[in-house]
Amino acid sequence: MCGRFTLTQSLQALSDFFQIQEIPNLAAQYNIAPTQRVVTVLCNPTTKKPQFQQLRWGLIPSWAKDPTIGAKLINARAETVAEKPSFRSAFKQRRCLVVADGFYEWQKQEGTKQPFYFRLQDGKPFAFAGLWEKWISPTQEEIISCTILTTTANELLQSIHDRMPVILDPKDYDLWLDPEVKTAQPLQPLLSPYPATAMTAYPVSKLVNSPKHNSPECIIPVNEQNHHPNQLN
Repeated sequence: MCGRFTLTQSLQALSDFFQIQEIPNLAAQYNIAPTQRVVTVLCNPTTKKPQFQQLRWGLIPSWAKDPTIGAKLINARAETVAEKPSFRSAFKQRRCLVVADGFYEWQKQEGTKQPFYFRLQDGKPFAFAGLWEKWISPTQEEIISCTILTTTANELLQSIHDRMPVILDPKDYDLWLDPEVKTAQPLQPLLSPYPATAMTAYPVSKLVNSPKHNSPECIIPVNEQNHHPNQLN
């Protein structure tokens, strides 16, 4: 599962990394929670080029009676995404990148849960594999929403959680976004666990338990004496 993540990079860093010039005016987000707006990359249907777009996190299928279902569809399992009624249409036609630079998972410890922060070793931004959908209410209100795909945990996450978000290799972004690709065969190999050796993790404050907290303190290591992230053993 992926229930919280971060995007704290500068606008210039995101523009450079994704090679997209037009970027929304963003503030650093240290504790992104479901139903909030997240930064995604979609393929522009007219220009066929990638573009940034802010979507609501929690996919609302086009056939849903109301938008509340989105809170339950923040993640889609990579193993079954091509068959599930809530996701199969979007998987064929409406894939996106969900932009991030870290995410949280919780480890059960003696009756409590300790949050851990995961990011890449090089500190660069990255993209989760995502799907998007357009929902129109009976009163013609339009909501464009998204979900994040998950897969089995890599060696770094296994002691914390049995699932992890799918982090795509940048070389696969174009294939994932390609609207001409409508079958699972070329896409499923992309949905594997990200290499543990390229990631790092450390325990953080329980401030992140509440989405009300959105500050740099959320990603500071619990053991501040080290002054740097510690890789899990």
